[in-house]
Amino acid sequence: MTEDELIAEVFRPLATGPGADDLGDDAATIAPDGRELVVTCDALAAGVHFVADDPPEAIAAKALRVNLSDLAAKGAEPFGYVLALALAPGWTVDWARRFADGLAADQSRYGIALLGGDTLRASPGGGTMITITAFGHAERIVRRRTASPGDIIIVTGTIGDAALGLKCHLGDAMPALSAPSKAALIEAYLRPTPPVTCWRAVAAHASASMDISDGLLTDLAKLTRTADVSAAVDLANVPFSLAVQDAIGLAPPLRDLALTGGDDYQILATVPPTEADAYIASCAALGTNAVAIGKVSAGPPAVRTFERGVETTITNGRFNHFG
Repeated sequence: MTEDELIAEVFRPLATGPGADDLGDDAATIAPDGRELVVTCDALAAGVHFVADDPPEAIAAKALRVNLSDLAAKGAEPFGYVLALALAPGWTVDWARRFADGLAADQSRYGIALLGGDTLRASPGGGTMITITAFGHAERIVRRRTASPGDIIIVTGTIGDAALGLKCHLGDAMPALSAPSKAALIEAYLRPTPPVTCWRAVAAHASASMDISDGLLTDLAKLTRTADVSAAVDLANVPFSLAVQDAIGLAPPLRDLALTGGDDYQILATVPPTEADAYIASCAALGTNAVAIGKVSAGPPAVRTFERGVETTITNGRFNHFG
């Protein structure tokens, strides 16, 4: 299949918006609607962000959803994306079709469409590389730097499933963990489920927000540095799924990995105390659990963690791309 055939037969059906012009041109158009345009870009590389033989549908879903989580955390409603796809040597038409099927399913799920992009062959010896740039509209963009002392720190969903799921996926020893728990953790790694619709709650109530991609405590530390504030977290309040609880019960050091390992793609927000209950209720109405885990205070940028009222130290298990 040539590149033109690949675009026409596999990806053109995804380009349902008028601005995409059926992928018949080198550029798309985005008509302004009175709101601010919000743009985010994430790249996924084989062997770094996914395993080369993962299901293509799951790879597509992850590539798209990690961008949608960024938009949701800014209070932006997603509407479209562009795709740059570098295919590894030996790629097959069946792989590409299944990848496109994964994108199509999420386009239907989230109400978005492909606007354009590029396809190419990866460097000899290189793996598949996927870069998605996603677009959203926002009436009020919620930044990281606007966290204020006194704000309540609130997270959506559960934390640590994907980090532990990667260990299971790669066959790292967790022999005592039940098969259902392993399956749940692996699924969380393969197909993250960001709370995309919670952009509404963020826009209405949050003072600051970001998505959790590099780990809860790692990303909270980034937020404190950007906003020049300090944060305290009560570890007893961090939401863990039953599968993560099972894993930690069998191997307590896994708690630190769950807190710092990344790939959660949940929303980390700071919310004024007067808005906290409304934010949590709004997330619940949108189908997402949200819980308060700590508080922002004045002081040098730092994240302090407490366990039963005693300050504790967490080992950082985050993967470092450049370390």
